Amino acid sequence: MTRGQFVVTAIVLSGVAAGALLWWTETRAYYEPVSMDAVTISATTFDGVVDPLPIADFEGIDADTSPLRFRACFTTPLSLALMTETYQPYAGATPLNTPGWFGCYDAGTLTRALEAGTGLAFLGEANIVYGIDQIVMITEDGHGYAWHQLNHCGEAAYSGDPVPEDCPPAPERN
Repeated sequence: MTRGQFVVTAIVLSGVAAGALLWWTETRAYYEPVSMDAVTISATTFDGVVDPLPIADFEGIDADTSPLRFRACFTTPLSLALMTETYQPYAGATPLNTPGWFGCYDAGTLTRALEAGTGLAFLGEANIVYGIDQIVMITEDGHGYAWHQLNHCGEAAYSGDPVPEDCPPAPERN
């Protein structure tokens, strides 16, 4: 092997190793399974009460690196009719992507269900972490999904803009 071939091989192998490390850290390194005992899936009533939902068949993932990495799948005996009569709808719900290995949750499928009206989004809990709401989506067949999403307060606070007047005070930054 000539010196040039050695250098090219070293560069290519370094690139492959760096790419593999980047992929692993983005899709595997920080996510951990979450048990049903460690999480409460709730919905907020029209009166503002955060009400735990009856759920089964729970699968969830989360990461300490960001409160936006929470995702969950479950089933519930509550019908969409009962949900819409009892809990606050969530306008602008946007299912966030998840690692491909978390098979029960597909953001594209959930988005299409929201658009078609076969799934409805509800406010799980506002400001579960400052500026981040827990969203709960229930489909016609009783499957449920949950994720955390930036609300308008969080979007302003985390972009450095002044927080709107209807928001609680932003926490102090260190």
